[in-house]
Amino acid sequence: ALLATGPRQDTSIFYEIRTYDIKPSKMKEFLEMVNKYIHFRTAHSELVGFWYSELGAMNKVFHIWKYDNFAHRTAVRQALASDKDWQGKFMSAALPLMEKQHNEVAYLVPWCQLGKPPKEGGVYEWVTFQMKPGGPALWGEAFRAAINAHINTGYTKLIGVFHTEYGLLNRVHVLWWNESADNRAAGRHRAHEDARVVAAVRDSVRFLESQQNALLIPLQCSPLK
Repeated sequence: ALLATGPRQDTSIFYEIRTYDIKPSKMKEFLEMVNKYIHFRTAHSELVGFWYSELGAMNKVFHIWKYDNFAHRTAVRQALASDKDWQGKFMSAALPLMEKQHNEVAYLVPWCQLGKPPKEGGVYEWVTFQMKPGGPALWGEAFRAAINAHINTGYTKLIGVFHTEYGLLNRVHVLWWNESADNRAAGRHRAHEDARVVAAVRDSVRFLESQQNALLIPLQCSPLK
């Protein structure tokens, strides 16, 4: 199957990906607040994961929320606006700690189910690929082959592949899990010497405009950790 969005999706379920830039001097305070009060937010909808950046981006947090459809998200947002605990205990105190907020709506690609790490205590890698205009019909097969080539090396665990529906289009986010940053580094070195990986990546980069990654650490409250 090719990557697909919109009416070609297998399901109406989508994921809202939120990234916040936190004031450098306030990161510790912000993370403590999230761990303390996130239960008010998760009472309304499902949290997939919550992380802070360690490498590749500074003073950023990433969190992913799952919705059944757009009507579900609208109902959740309305409920949150009137939730006195969430607004009073978290939002009113957290907003002054933030410098910037950004969100995207994305679908899991049809050939990928949301995974889980084999154990707790590892690190996550968030890789963003900005592909050339034209959509999955142009680059979907080559991109899937490159992802599968990395999976087949066995050094890393795929958690999810998300294709944007709102935000910058032709953007794909890939979330990986590794036992440690050192294990990830060793696996990458092996992958660079794997002819299958080299060939698949060489084919897919024809459609690539830019690529960025970040090493993420899950919060204590994160379901994925």
